[in-house]
Amino acid sequence: MKYWVDTPKDENFKEKCANVCETYHTSPERAEAGIHTISFDEKTGIQARQPATPDKPIKPGKTVRRDYEYIRHGTQTLLAGMNVVTGEIIPLVSETRTEQDFAKWLNKLLESDPNASGWHIIADNLNTHMSEAAVKIVASIENTPAEELGEKGKSGILKNMQSRSDYLSDPTHKIVFHYTPKHASWLNQIEIWFSILVKRYLKRNSFTSKKT
Repeated sequence: MKYWVDTPKDENFKEKCANVCETYHTSPERAEAGIHTISFDEKTGIQARQPATPDKPIKPGKTVRRDYEYIRHGTQTLLAGMNVVTGEIIPLVSETRTEQDFAKWLNKLLESDPNASGWHIIADNLNTHMSEAAVKIVASIENTPAEELGEKGKSGILKNMQSRSDYLSDPTHKIVFHYTPKHASWLNQIEIWFSILVKRYLKRNSFTSKKT
C-alpha cells in the first residue's frame, strides 16, 4: 500500500507553480540587488526521544541497532527559512506554531539584515502565513493606513484569508509572499533541508530533554 493525495487540484495550480519556480529562478539576480529570497515552513512535532537502552554500535556488515522502546521527553517545533541563494538557515525553535510564532520568526528574519532592499518569501497555505499579525508587520513597513487595514472578519485588508493573502502577495511591496499551490508543498525547497535534518541528525541521535 502506498499513500497518495486524492483531492481536487488547485484551480490556479499552473499559475502558482510558475510563480514559485520563477521566484527561485530569478533569485540570484535579486540577490545582487540586495533582495533576499526565503523558502519557509515549520517542522512540527520534533520529538525529544531517548532510547530505553544504549544502541548496539555499528560493525562491519552490520547497521546500528536501536531498541524500539524509547523515553519521550516532549516535542518542539522548528520554524525555519532558507535563503535559496546562500543556503543560510534562519531558525526559530518554539513550543507551538501560532500566528504569533510566525510573526516572531518574520521579525527575526527582517532583523537578520536591516539593510536588505527587499524580501521574497515562499510559503504554503497555512492560515498563520496569511495572519493578521503578518499583515501588520508588512503594513508597518509599507506605511499602509490603518483605515485600509480594516478589522479582521469584517472589513478591509484584514477581512479574510483571501484579502490578507492578496495584500501579502502584492509584488510592489518590500516584503512579497509567494504561496505554493494547495497540496504542493513539495515545491518548497525548505522541505529538502528538513528531510536532510531528520535523516542525518534527528533520527540518529538521542535527546534527553527538549533543551538538548
